[in-house]
Amino acid sequence: MGRRRVLICGAGIAGPTLAYWLARQGFQATVVERASGLRSSGSPVDVHGAATEVARRMGILTRLRDAATQASGLVFVTPSGRRVGPLRLGRPRGDDVEIPRADLAAILCEAAGEDVEFLFGDSVTALDADGAGVDVTFEHASPRRFDFVVGADGLHSTVRSLVFGPETDFVRHLGLHIATLSLGRPAADPGTVVMYNQPGLSLTVHPVRGTAGAGFIFRSPSGLDYRDIQAQQRIILEAYGARDWPVPEIPDLRELVHNAEDLYFDAISQVRLPSWSQGRVTLLGDAASCVSLFGDGSSLAMTGAAILAEALAATPDDPAAALRGYESRHRRRANPRQRGHVLAAALLVPATRSGLAARNLTAHLLPR
Repeated sequence: MGRRRVLICGAGIAGPTLAYWLARQGFQATVVERASGLRSSGSPVDVHGAATEVARRMGILTRLRDAATQASGLVFVTPSGRRVGPLRLGRPRGDDVEIPRADLAAILCEAAGEDVEFLFGDSVTALDADGAGVDVTFEHASPRRFDFVVGADGLHSTVRSLVFGPETDFVRHLGLHIATLSLGRPAADPGTVVMYNQPGLSLTVHPVRGTAGAGFIFRSPSGLDYRDIQAQQRIILEAYGARDWPVPEIPDLRELVHNAEDLYFDAISQVRLPSWSQGRVTLLGDAASCVSLFGDGSSLAMTGAAILAEALAATPDDPAAALRGYESRHRRRANPRQRGHVLAAALLVPATRSGLAARNLTAHLLPR
């Protein structure tokens, strides 16, 4: 019998991590990614806890440290311009790192190496599964048959829609949107994350590494097409354009948003499914369990990928048992994180002036 073939949809964080471990377990891994290349944008994320150990076992921890951000504190700026802080950021600690998401994805894809096949600029259009495998139809590549298919293709998972049902059945909008883009210039404070707030709005400047990034999190109803760039620009400017934002790095908000070449925009949502697997198709990362605003998604994606690879390698001839084992182990990590969005929203985007005042008072009492 030849090597078992696994198709992984998505080259973000979960996909290449899974491909790395499967290749080292003797599987033939193929990663298909809709985008023509790796994304250059995205806010910094944490690699912490069990994910740090996954990175160490992959031999990439030194590279993650080299690419890590250097911000050590967080400052809140009130609507009147008063600064609260700096507060010590809770992470990183020990071997934990904070790293731009795009850099993390690039390091993971490179780690997967030549043992993994990457198909960029393509997407799955149909999946026909039977007891022995899955016939896959691609938008561009010729049809192929795989032993397993893994949907690691994010919040708007194509695999989930094809196999489990429409997105509306499993994705719940949480009343918030997020956008990130590069400022193309250094931050005024290279060692501090600075968050400006108005009721229902936050604008964060993160120094990253030399070229700062801006993050917008704001309260807004759902209903926006997340692929419509002009609509994204319009809704950001409608939310933020009427307010005064004394941000040194952003002299002209309208010009910044209209000229951004790396704008990321989406609704902050929660994904819940009764089961992550159907037959030989399973879900991983945000496609299975999109989580809180506290940056746990990338760490959970890495740990989930390692768990899934171990489960498939342990019982390759019993797919149902392997996928049940993966889901049982990883749900214990993922489910508690899904409850963090209410606290995160209250901390990052207080809805009212009184909520802002209460948040700032609480922050003022915290250790510096």
